[in-house]
Amino acid sequence: MRSLIAALTMAGLAVAATAADAWRALEYAPAPPDNPLKGLTPYAGQARDFPHSLEFRYLPLRAVMQGMDRFDWAPVESLLGETSSRGCQAVFRFYLEYPGHECGIPRFLVDEGVRTHAYTNSNAQPARPVVTPDYADPRLRAAMTNAIHAAGRRYDGDPRVAFLAAGFLGTWGEWHTHPRHDLWAPKETQREVMDAFEAAFRSTPVMLRYPAGDSDAQYAPNHRRALGYHDDSFAWATLETGRKSDGWFFMARMRRAGPEAMEKWRTQPVGGEVRPENWPVLWNDPSGAPAGQEFLRCVEATHATWLMDSSIVRKLTPEQRARAIEGARRLGYELHVARASVAPAPGGGLRVAIALQNRGVAPFYADWKMELAAFDAAGTAVATWTPPWSVRGLQPGAPDRVMDFTAASAIPPGAAAIAMRVVNPMPGGKPLRFANKAQDATAPGWLTLGPVAVR
Repeated sequence: MRSLIAALTMAGLAVAATAADAWRALEYAPAPPDNPLKGLTPYAGQARDFPHSLEFRYLPLRAVMQGMDRFDWAPVESLLGETSSRGCQAVFRFYLEYPGHECGIPRFLVDEGVRTHAYTNSNAQPARPVVTPDYADPRLRAAMTNAIHAAGRRYDGDPRVAFLAAGFLGTWGEWHTHPRHDLWAPKETQREVMDAFEAAFRSTPVMLRYPAGDSDAQYAPNHRRALGYHDDSFAWATLETGRKSDGWFFMARMRRAGPEAMEKWRTQPVGGEVRPENWPVLWNDPSGAPAGQEFLRCVEATHATWLMDSSIVRKLTPEQRARAIEGARRLGYELHVARASVAPAPGGGLRVAIALQNRGVAPFYADWKMELAAFDAAGTAVATWTPPWSVRGLQPGAPDRVMDFTAASAIPPGAAAIAMRVVNPMPGGKPLRFANKAQDATAPGWLTLGPVAVR
């Protein structure tokens, strides 16, 4: 463990002993690309040499749903055990139909006679066989809503789960059956699925594929729902082009859905998937993404927090890897403590204040608790406190969020520095690191705010 004086010097903090110091500026440094609940997201078990905190998997509903009210959660538990063992949190999506894969429709529904349509899906590359259920069938609709409520009872708020893509409907669970639009789910079914997700998941964010307003011909309105969005053709069909044929592009649909959809990123996350055609060329210089769909432009416009991306599984040159890491870092939040104050309080206690700002493109959506601690010169915590602070919801570019806390109890002898952290509730989860040079200076996962002030 580095000595405290050396750590503070490296962090650009001067050691001072009186309250006269008041606020002190804390130096900026880029936050890491594998901060929790954000970044480029590989399939579970892949890209282990690329910094990431999220991993994704598709799950067939058939694998967990054995009857209308009978479930085997082993496949989900296997995924969550895998990802959490690597310090990562999971994103997953249930599907009923996936070209070239085993049918995801629960077997008992097929046995009961729910109609299905088998055909070759030309939208898959290459074209592959798929089985689409009758999404209007009341038995299937009841099964889907039962499954969503059961999943919510078990996994809503589970710290191993970062986000859910709504899934269930359409090819790959992507809420379309292109090019077989005649097989798509009616609006009544869509509403039932969305109602179930809103009721069942109050803590874990859920995201829909397509923004839709009141007048959308194909989709039930979702612009006022507490559900986020995911763009599954990111940096390919994201930004508006003005061409009528591109009206399905993500931001074109977002704008048509209205201001509630356009501003939803402020309270609900935006995720997605980098379009597969981009994987071999996205991190070239110049990028091989289509002109007008450049990665960072899309990040800024959508306020995306996380993106599935298999380009990071490929063998990247050092230059490509550096650009990919910068791309991952630019997603989501970047929290910087601009100023801090550590001053004596009456009775031998301590008053600590911070001024927090968000330099990212989206807020931090989770309500994780925060801790303050006094560390001795060896980097051991000798006292801890839980202030009523939160980093949740701080908007990019908003005025600094100023928070202060008074520790009334006397500071233990030997205390030398005050540090803070946001606690990842998943055991072994990656710590949230601030965009500060003083991050990790005193102890891993902690941001050093300053030396203990004494009278």
